[in-house]
Amino acid sequence: MARIKPTSYKLENVADGHIFEDSGWALADPLSKTPSLVRAVYANKFFNPKEGRYGLYRYAEWLPIQHTLKNSHAPVTYRSTGLARHLGMSNLYITFSGYWPKIGARMETCSFKETEAFSVCGRLPKRNKRVLVVQSAGNTARAFARVCSDNNIPVVICIPLDNINDLWFRRALKPCVKVIATPSGTDYFDAISLGDKIAQDPRFMLEGGAKNVARRDGMGTTVLSAVEAIGRIPDAYFQAVGSGTGAIAAWENAERLAADGRFGKNNMRVYACQNAPYSIMYDSWKAGSRELLPLDPDVSRKNSEIILATVLSNRKPPYSIAGGLYDVLKASGGDMYLATNDDIVNWILKFFKFEGCDILPAAACAVSGLANALENGDVGKDETVMLNITGGGMLNATYMGYVQKSPDLVLSPDLPSEIIISEVDKLF
Repeated sequence: MARIKPTSYKLENVADGHIFEDSGWALADPLSKTPSLVRAVYANKFFNPKEGRYGLYRYAEWLPIQHTLKNSHAPVTYRSTGLARHLGMSNLYITFSGYWPKIGARMETCSFKETEAFSVCGRLPKRNKRVLVVQSAGNTARAFARVCSDNNIPVVICIPLDNINDLWFRRALKPCVKVIATPSGTDYFDAISLGDKIAQDPRFMLEGGAKNVARRDGMGTTVLSAVEAIGRIPDAYFQAVGSGTGAIAAWENAERLAADGRFGKNNMRVYACQNAPYSIMYDSWKAGSRELLPLDPDVSRKNSEIILATVLSNRKPPYSIAGGLYDVLKASGGDMYLATNDDIVNWILKFFKFEGCDILPAAACAVSGLANALENGDVGKDETVMLNITGGGMLNATYMGYVQKSPDLVLSPDLPSEIIISEVDKLF
């Protein structure tokens, strides 16, 4: 792969439009008076994918990166025939992130979280000496572990112990990857709390989640893939959400594409789906509330154990913040849907039947949302629709076997910070 120069960009405060320079790892505007996401404003206003074997970095001019990493792959978009016929649709496009060599999809972790990892780690300074801290409910952990292992990047990954089965790999990880689990019965928010305590030590640095522009713009490459295939911005976009970060990213790139002027106006309605009963954003949206409705931590933990799409559990998602999911749904004229576990199993089976590849539960949640929207008349069957299949191909990826990663430590997030930091320090 040819060398790619660092991308030229600045950062913009979504709340007030303030433009400022990126200090290197800025996650917020230091002058902001209200909580707000920041967006990357790229020097290149035109969508110009690179030709050749660049993987995800074919979209480098709209990624806030300093350098590239090896083994990256871009999402693949194709026009559906089987599922489209079943749903009675004439213009359904599936953007697939996973391992399906038949269509050219080769993400070994079978998740679009790889797009985040290659962008975030590409944003790191080349001579970075700090250890990255990543907090995850499952798929993000698998993606960052694989990318950091392949590229010798030290990382601490915090994950609930009950989600540790998501850490499977086609080959063993290098020692630069350390996994710290919160005890059984905890949830993603507990993993976030643990990571926050670790990052109090200056030796470590938080990846930043939705606040990291590299994470969002990496995920937003799904829309770039779709527009390359379709030739214009879709009428509607569907995705399952736990934090909503991918849906926010999709909207942000649709805005950039509209500003380019060659792909139509941004009339893309964003539709998000959650796995019932973990429905904090759905409930808040349907109540017309910008603020998240109260969610008891014990109820959150219980519900995260019930749902099949365990990665869709986040009790503090970027919903209310300026530029967050609430704003995206409002601006796009979108909506939210719920899928039960039974719905998810149904659409896993139907997707395999009609498209020929297995998909992960979160992706099936998105298919369920699309089916509901069609049934309700929210989406016309002749509209151009992008369905973001955020993970699939596990059967293809693991048919030769896989390696399970066990936690290096199990620590309660309730422990004092100094004890947590001391225990984690011993791993390096």
